[in-house]
Amino acid sequence: MSTELLLASASPRRRELLAQIGVPCTQRPSEVDERVLPGESPEAYVERVTRDKALAAVAACPGRVVLAADTAVVHGGQILGKPRDRAHALDMLGRLSASEHWVMTAVAVARDERIALQRVDSRVCFRRLSAQELADYWDTGEPADKAGAYGIQGLGAVFVDRIEGSYSAVVGLPLRETASLLEGFGISCWQRP
Repeated sequence: MSTELLLASASPRRRELLAQIGVPCTQRPSEVDERVLPGESPEAYVERVTRDKALAAVAACPGRVVLAADTAVVHGGQILGKPRDRAHALDMLGRLSASEHWVMTAVAVARDERIALQRVDSRVCFRRLSAQELADYWDTGEPADKAGAYGIQGLGAVFVDRIEGSYSAVVGLPLRETASLLEGFGISCWQRP
């Protein structure tokens, strides 16, 4: 059985974070239903979607060690997904302005019938944002494919007053927890190319 990691995600950010800790991977995104189920809490949602992504990848690639992750931006108990359009993005960013929200990232590592999953919750506080800033930020193109309509690792970093928790989890992959999960499946950090 191969110990090369299979990343069940198309996210370039997750691939870069794995490279940061010296873990090479092959990307093979998993397509799963990411709709929120009736009555599903944000915590249950992010864990379910992550688990489903991991299991779909394991089913497609038996014997491979798979890593899957999902991130949800949560404000007032509501999941803020990727914006549908400019108006939706500006509405989400307006709600995040001068307030705090949670970023929940679940990560799962699996091989065949074995799966290990962990969720990391981080609190992010935004400063007050002007309508002009929001419009200018949208025009950069960055928020179009980001949960909550911002990227903390990019231009959106200027909105953040403070963060309590894991910065890498807010980007999309909690590195300390990921390294620990991978170690349990025989994949170590700091691999030499």
